[in-house]
Amino acid sequence: MPDVTALFWDIGGVILSNGWDRADRSKAVKKFGLDWEEFEDRHELASPAFETGQITLDTYLERTVFYRKRDFTKEEFTKFMLSQSEELPESRAVLSGVAATGKYLLATINNEGLELNEHRIRTFHLRRELKAFFSSCYLRIRKPDEGIYRLALEVTQRRPEECVFIDDRELNLECARALHMGTIHFQNAAQLRQELAASGVAVK
Repeated sequence: MPDVTALFWDIGGVILSNGWDRADRSKAVKKFGLDWEEFEDRHELASPAFETGQITLDTYLERTVFYRKRDFTKEEFTKFMLSQSEELPESRAVLSGVAATGKYLLATINNEGLELNEHRIRTFHLRRELKAFFSSCYLRIRKPDEGIYRLALEVTQRRPEECVFIDDRELNLECARALHMGTIHFQNAAQLRQELAASGVAVK
């Protein structure tokens, strides 16, 4: 098996909290007094276009929340939405430890809307360790579609056998595995560190 030269990381659920998952949306529904089923139905319809960069955050909010008059503003809702993101310090430390070796190309493969993605990159200084962002909002394609993994490999000029992809959702690992990328199903920082070592990846 060739030596690992590149690691591709999911962001939500691995390095940071998911940011706008079901639990976060549930908090928003309670805080702003929305109807859960109605909001979730609208989210499911709008989310694919939002995550693939076909609509803006503003349009996403128009379709999911502000299709009728509210007693709160779009700015208030956006601020709450962005505030849900948190760093997962233990796994971020593993990422920093891998970056500190200087041996690997580190990049993301993640699904996220443009404004949320860029907010998270800036706020948590993700460029400190990560050198490329293969985000669905830029590539117009989402995990688990095989195309997003192929694009990451083609742009970085890496063979799949020399890459490891890390994600907290097993479904997202299946296509990467089918392409012969190494995969790690993230569960916690200690397990991640152990599996990286088993793959021959150095961590400072």
